[in-house]
Amino acid sequence: MNNYQNFKNFDYTNMYNNINNPYDNMLYNMLNNENKGDTLYDPYNGFIRGNLFKNLYDPYKKEEPYEIKPMNEQADLLTEIDSLAFAMIDLNLILDIDPKKENAIKLYNQYREKKEKLTKDYEEKYGPITMDSNSLNTFPWAWIDMPWPWDN
Repeated sequence: MNNYQNFKNFDYTNMYNNINNPYDNMLYNMLNNENKGDTLYDPYNGFIRGNLFKNLYDPYKKEEPYEIKPMNEQADLLTEIDSLAFAMIDLNLILDIDPKKENAIKLYNQYREKKEKLTKDYEEKYGPITMDSNSLNTFPWAWIDMPWPWDN
């Protein structure tokens, strides 16, 4: 039975009745499996699968996810930044449900710090990524100095 069927067949009305015994709650158990250490994908593998949590990943028609093959150092760095941003969003969703998950908070902050460092490295080499970038504190306006995607 795939994860969609698990959720589809789950009796959500019973979820609130089990509040005193959360281990009977399927959703609670699925969210707390991350403590085993082997239930999370690394940021890149979660990114290409669209899900950081192995127990929630359901491959489409049993196909392998598309591997991203960056063509140069700039694309490789941007892929790593995107992967970390994705992992942070997925962890944020879990923390919205259970804000006291210490392991998720630590992992989120670890990914955030790494993403900030990689973003700084990227912007020093290639220019700003977003309009709120610190590298845009220059004169003249640096946003238009980057090569546009169609210029490469």
